[in-house]
Amino acid sequence: MTAPAVHITAMLPEHADQVLAIYQLGIDSGHATFETTAPTWEAFNASKLPEHRLVAVDEHGQVLGWAAVVPVSDRCAYAGVVEHSVYVHPDAQGHGIGHALLKALLASTDAAGIWTVQSGVFPENTASLALHAKAGFRIIGTRMRIGRHHDRWRDVVLIERRSPTVL
Repeated sequence: MTAPAVHITAMLPEHADQVLAIYQLGIDSGHATFETTAPTWEAFNASKLPEHRLVAVDEHGQVLGWAAVVPVSDRCAYAGVVEHSVYVHPDAQGHGIGHALLKALLASTDAAGIWTVQSGVFPENTASLALHAKAGFRIIGTRMRIGRHHDRWRDVVLIERRSPTVL
């Protein structure tokens, strides 16, 4: 498959079905999240910061991937810290879409004064760990057996990226 031409744009309600379908495909992989089903659009929409929700769309308007953030806390000391997610449709993986989404997301969070973007990644998700390393994330550590997923304990690798522009 040749690399599809993509455009990174704001996630809008008309992207909802495709975004949630990609999320469910990631969930079904077993190595993306502790979640077992994608939420409703209403729940998804309410939980994500609206100014930092992006989609990668092809020339036909098909959503190939998405990225979004949630605040890590409502305490004012953590106002500049978010947790992010990046999901790419399995058929579009390996073509730089995740990197393009992550690069655009980081530009958005940097411009907004967010100083830390973090996430937790299952150690088996080596593609995600490589993507994040390429985008300047560092591994903070591994939380051993932090949660149960499909009847087994899972580790989570904590990663973060500190903004080079927000001091």
